[in-house]
Amino acid sequence: MQLSLLVVAIVGTIYGKSVYRDEIPNGYKVPNMCYGTDGGPIWAPVGHYSPTNYTQDKNLFGKDFAAANHTWTRSLCLKDSDGDGKTNGDELGDPHCRWIKGGDAPDHNATGHPGICEPLGSNICSNQAFFCGCHGHACVLSP
Repeated sequence: MQLSLLVVAIVGTIYGKSVYRDEIPNGYKVPNMCYGTDGGPIWAPVGHYSPTNYTQDKNLFGKDFAAANHTWTRSLCLKDSDGDGKTNGDELGDPHCRWIKGGDAPDHNATGHPGICEPLGSNICSNQAFFCGCHGHACVLSP
């Protein structure tokens, strides 16, 4: 019985977070910038540092999204969470902040990641220690 409850709790935690992708424009189509933006793999857990795993550590967009009660707001749309010079709305294909959950598709496709500064390794992103090819807590180097 206890094992069953533990399994249900773990599965609920893992799969429950994926619904957050429904709360942002193009949530299922955020490009994985480690492979470029030309049709490569997507970044599934958008608010996390790992492109494939839901990690305890959240990226800057994940923290801002949580602060907005996991809701796409105009303020969150206009914010540049990762500091790369593009708003979250620009990167997620909603540059005019008009997307509404359950409504029409966003104005454009996602062109970047709102929580990982791009282009990786550029001068504008030099203050961020994220690197590709990481897993879990190893995604960000300590300063």
